[in-house]
Amino acid sequence: MIIDSGDRTEYSTGAKRDLKEGKGRCDLMPLDVVSEFMNYDTIIHCISNFKEKNDVEYLYDALENSKRISYGNTKESMILDVSIHFEEGAKKYGENNWQKGIPVQSYIDSAVRHYLKHLRGDDDENHLRAFVWNILCLIWTVKHKEELGVD
Repeated sequence: MIIDSGDRTEYSTGAKRDLKEGKGRCDLMPLDVVSEFMNYDTIIHCISNFKEKNDVEYLYDALENSKRISYGNTKESMILDVSIHFEEGAKKYGENNWQKGIPVQSYIDSAVRHYLKHLRGDDDENHLRAFVWNILCLIWTVKHKEELGVD
């Protein structure tokens, strides 16, 4: 299940996203410092490197590391699990809403937040699944929607 606050943001591309204010903006944090503070958290470090160097290989590294956390180290299990998030998102926003174009910083914000909630043990939704979804969509956006790239 994807949590729904009922608050929507619609981007100029027509894509919609649930963006209730007051959740914080993880994309604005100095992720290199956060990674160090968290004993050099590999996944946060990968996202920080992506922001700095705009190289999606760091995002693939983040996926690889997240796979080890909870998916029995198999890519197939991770991808099948995240397909449920795509299905739920299609029900909520319409099929392929995310392909219309969501800014990179929105994906980073959401990915980091979901990852931290997973680490904290929040069980109100599948936060690792949501993290993976955000990283996959972020990679696709960087490759196909350059105008929405990293600031």
